[in-house]
Amino acid sequence: MKVYEKAPAKINLSLDVLRKREDGYHEVEMIMTMVDLADRLEMEELPRDTIIISSQAGYIPLDEKNLAFQAAKLIKERYGVRKGVYIHLDKRIPVSAGLAGGSTDAAATLRGLNRLWKLNIPAEELRKLGEELGSDVPFCVTGGTAIARGRGERLTPIGSPPPCWVVLVKPPINVSTADVYGRFRVDRIRHRPQTDAMLRAIEEGDFPRLCGALGNVLEEVTIPMHPEVRNIKESMLRLGADGALMSGSGPTVFALVQRESKLARIYNGLRGFCREVHVVRLLSTPLVQTRT
Repeated sequence: MKVYEKAPAKINLSLDVLRKREDGYHEVEMIMTMVDLADRLEMEELPRDTIIISSQAGYIPLDEKNLAFQAAKLIKERYGVRKGVYIHLDKRIPVSAGLAGGSTDAAATLRGLNRLWKLNIPAEELRKLGEELGSDVPFCVTGGTAIARGRGERLTPIGSPPPCWVVLVKPPINVSTADVYGRFRVDRIRHRPQTDAMLRAIEEGDFPRLCGALGNVLEEVTIPMHPEVRNIKESMLRLGADGALMSGSGPTVFALVQRESKLARIYNGLRGFCREVHVVRLLSTPLVQTRT
């Protein structure tokens, strides 16, 4: 038997860091949603007790360093599964990009193995498992749109943003999330995101207001390290994007575009100096339903 899972990327419509916690993590408040740029996972049961991962991408680890491997190991150990699994990972999301590529693969592995082995684990329990793998994994388990607090694991689902196109640009650099947070200083933040304004814009379906409320405090760390992030944002807006923001710790920048007629100009203008440019839609439907 085989199961297939789609693992969509996430973007941050807002990202605020409130303080550094006693446990070393940072307290965050952010609004996340998913886009239709996705990895795809194929999972097949093996008779022997092992985990094997393959991928067409030559730049990702296929052993214990891979979050999908860690997710498979966790679910096997936690639920006493003595069977093995072969996972093929068709990688489409850029790595080290601020798009939760590894986290969404781990979440898809949890969902897929829950189905493959008929474990009947509720979505809330899958999210708790995800907390052990990474701060973005719980959100990626269920998807949709949510406000995340704590380390990112305390999730409150909210309505979907107004429909629009999303242009994603990943410059040819990698950014370490740990490095960005290590350089972050709460007392040096000059402009904080308008989280309440973003929530109201989503609730009211107000696209211009949503674009005006985009904000990410980590830009103040990543942009001085990598000025090309600012250059991409400015180019997007100059080419006609309605709003633009760095996602996560970067370096990927996304543009929100409501009118399809603008897309060709924006895409072609960005492709002139950056190879990884993707035009996708927002994903409005949660990947799994949770009880409210």
